[in-house]
Amino acid sequence: MDPWGYHLVNVLLHAAVTGLFTNFSRILFGDGYWTLIAGLLFASHPIHTEAVAGIVGRADIGACLFFLLSLMCYVKHCSTRGSSPSTWGWILGAGLCAGCSMLWKEQGVTVLAISAVYDIFVFHRLKMHQIISALYKRKNLTLFFSIGLLTSWGTALLGVRLYWMGNKPPSFSNSDNPAADSDSFLTRTLTFFYLPTKNLWLLLCPDTLSFDWSMDAVPLLKAVSDWRNLHTVAFYAGLLLLAYFSLKGSSNERECNGKTVMNGKQNANGHSCHPEMEYKTLEAKSSFASKEENGLKKHEIQKLQLPSTENIVILSLSLLIVPFVPATNLFFYVGFVIAERVLYVPSMGFCLLVTVGVRALYVKAQKRFLKNLVFCSTAALIVFYGLKTVVRNGDWQNEEMLYRSGIKVNPAKAWGNLGNVLKSQSKISEAESAYRNALYYRSNMADMLYNLGLLLQENSRFSEALHYYKLAIGSRPTLASAYLNTGIILMNQGKTEEARRTFVKCSEIPDENLKDPHAHKSSVTSCLYNLGKLFHEQGHYEEALTVYKEAIQKMPRQFAPQSLYNMMGEAYMRMSRLPEAEHWYVESLRSKSDHIPAHLTYGKLLALTGRKSEAEKYFMKAIQLDPTKGNCYMHYGQFLLEESRLIEAAEMAKKAAELDNTEFDVVFNAAHMLRQASLNEEAEKYYEMAAGLRPNYPAALMNLGAILHLNGKLKEAEENYLLALQLKPDDVITQSNLRKLWNIMEKQGLKTSKT
Repeated sequence: MDPWGYHLVNVLLHAAVTGLFTNFSRILFGDGYWTLIAGLLFASHPIHTEAVAGIVGRADIGACLFFLLSLMCYVKHCSTRGSSPSTWGWILGAGLCAGCSMLWKEQGVTVLAISAVYDIFVFHRLKMHQIISALYKRKNLTLFFSIGLLTSWGTALLGVRLYWMGNKPPSFSNSDNPAADSDSFLTRTLTFFYLPTKNLWLLLCPDTLSFDWSMDAVPLLKAVSDWRNLHTVAFYAGLLLLAYFSLKGSSNERECNGKTVMNGKQNANGHSCHPEMEYKTLEAKSSFASKEENGLKKHEIQKLQLPSTENIVILSLSLLIVPFVPATNLFFYVGFVIAERVLYVPSMGFCLLVTVGVRALYVKAQKRFLKNLVFCSTAALIVFYGLKTVVRNGDWQNEEMLYRSGIKVNPAKAWGNLGNVLKSQSKISEAESAYRNALYYRSNMADMLYNLGLLLQENSRFSEALHYYKLAIGSRPTLASAYLNTGIILMNQGKTEEARRTFVKCSEIPDENLKDPHAHKSSVTSCLYNLGKLFHEQGHYEEALTVYKEAIQKMPRQFAPQSLYNMMGEAYMRMSRLPEAEHWYVESLRSKSDHIPAHLTYGKLLALTGRKSEAEKYFMKAIQLDPTKGNCYMHYGQFLLEESRLIEAAEMAKKAAELDNTEFDVVFNAAHMLRQASLNEEAEKYYEMAAGLRPNYPAALMNLGAILHLNGKLKEAEENYLLALQLKPDDVITQSNLRKLWNIMEKQGLKTSKT
C-alpha cells in the first residue's frame, strides 16, 4: 500500500510521453526553440497532475503513450509511402499501437482520426475543396487507400469494444452526472454545450483544480438567460472562426523555424519556404504526380518543408477536440461532469495551439522589444505552470490533503470523503463534523447519511444512528446496507416485528440499476441471514431454514458463507435432524477452516452423537484458533461438565470468565458451571459479577440469592430474592426459594422482611 513505486512509474511514463510529444512537435516546428516550448508546456501543465499522481490516471498516460506511437508510425508511413516497401509495416504498426491505446482507454482509438487529419491537411496540405476534387477525379489513390484502412480498423475496434460492453452504452450514477439526469432538454443541452468551455478554461488557467467535479461542482445551466451561456457562445464562435480561417488557408506568409519568409525566400536553416501560390503548385505536384516520376525527389521536398501555421492549427484543433469527444455526452452519458485526467490527451492539441499562436505573434512583431516580450511571457507561463504543478502535487501527497483541497470546488463530496479518512484515523468527533458539513451542502446524499449513521452506531448512539439510516433509505430506497443496519439495531432493541419488516423489505429490493450490485447482493444476503437468526431466536426453525436457503440462493460469489452455513446447521440440530446439521457444519468449515463458531457447534453435535474424542478435538481446536476468546473455554467447559470432569470444567469456566468478564452470558454460565462443580464460593463471586453486569435482570438476582442462600449468607440472599421479585413478581421459583429462606431464618431467630 505504499504509493511511492506507483508514482515513480507514472512519472517515468509521463516523461516518455513528453519525449514522444516533443519529438512529434519537431515534425511541425523543426529543431528550433518552438519545439522546446511545446514540449515544456506539455511537461509542466498542472492539468496532468491527476493523471500522474493518481494510480487510476495511468490509463490516460498509457493511452497517450501508444496514441503518440501510433501517430509517429503513421507519420513514418506517410513519408515512406510510394518510395519504400516498409511503408505498409509502418501503417500496421500504427494500427496495432492504436489498438493498444484503446485497450488502455477507449479515447485512444481517436488517434486514427488524427492520423487521417495529419495525412490530408498536414502532409498533403489539401484544402477542403481539393479533397472533394481528388475523390471525384480519383487522384492520389494511395492517400485514400490509407484513409480507408484507418477507417476500417477504427470501425472494427469500436465494434469489438461495443460488443464487449454488451451492445449497450455504459450506465453511471445520477449524482456523478446531474445534467444527464435532468428532465429538461434545455438544461441538458445548455449544460453539455457549456462543459467543453469549462474544460478549455482549465487548460488555459488551471488555477482551481479538484479531484472530483461531480454533483453540483458545476451548477446546471437551466435558462438561456444564464450569463455562462456567453462563455459558450464565445468559445464555439472562436473555435469555428479558427477552424474556418485555417481551412481556408488564405495567408501568403509562411513561417519556418520561427523565421518569417515572404515570396519564397530561404529561411535560416536553408529550408525553402514558398508563398501561397507556389505552395499550391507544389502541393499539386507532390500530391497528384505519379508515383513513378520523381518519387524520391518529391519526398525529399516534403521532408524539407515544414507545415504552415494553418496546417498546424488544423492538426492542433483536431488533437484538442477529437480525443475529447467521447467525454462530451454526445454519443452516450459519461460518469462525470469534468475529469481532469481525461484532458491528458487533448492537452497535446492545446500545447501545440499555444505554441503556434505564440510563434505567430513572435513572427508578426516588428520590434525586438515586442519579440522579447512574447518570448519572456511564454517562458513565464511555463514557469507558472510548473510552480502550480508542484503545489498541486502537494495536494496529492495523502488522502486528507487531497480531500481538503477539493472543498472549494465540491464541498459535499470532499467533506464526505474527508470524514471517511478522519474516521479511519479514529478522529471520531472530527469525522462526525465532516459528515455533517457534507450534509449541510447536500442533505440528500444517501451514502453520507449512511456513513454518519454507521459512525454513530459504532459509538453506541443507536437512536441517532437509526434516524440517519432511515433518512438514507428515504433518499435512496435501494440502499440495502442501510436496511441491514436498521434491522440489526431494531433487533437489539427488542423491536422484533419492525426488524422483521425491515429485513423483508430489503430482500425485496430489485437488482436493477444499482450503483454497486455486488455490495448490494452482499447486504441483501446479510439481511436474510439476520432475518433467519430472528426466526431462530423465536424458535421458528422451519421459517429460519426457509430464509437461510433464500440467502444461499441470492448470495454473491464474494460473500463469506461460513456463518450462514453454521446457522443452517444450528437450525437442523434444534429440529433433531442431525445428518443435515452435520452436513452444514462441515460446509461451514470447508468454506472457512478457522471459523470458530462452526468448531464449537460441530463439537456439540459430535458429543451428542457419541463421538466424544472427536468432539473434544474440535473444542480444543477452537481454543487454539483464538486463546483470548472466553466463549471457546465456556463450550469446552460445558462438554467437560457433561463428562463429569468437574475440576477441568471449573478451570475452563474460570478462564472463560476472566477473559470475557464484561460478557454477561459467559460470566453467568461460568457461575453455573462452578456451582454444578460444587465450588460454591467461587460460583458466588461470578454470580455477583453477572448481577453487576445486568442489575435489572431477574434471573441474575435470583441465582445470586440462591448461591448466597447455599453459602449461609441469609440476609444478603433475602435482599437479592426480593429485588428479583420486584422485577418479576410472579416468578414461582424465586417465591419458593424465598419461603424456604424465611423458614430457615425464623428457625434461627433472624428477623425477616415478611410482614
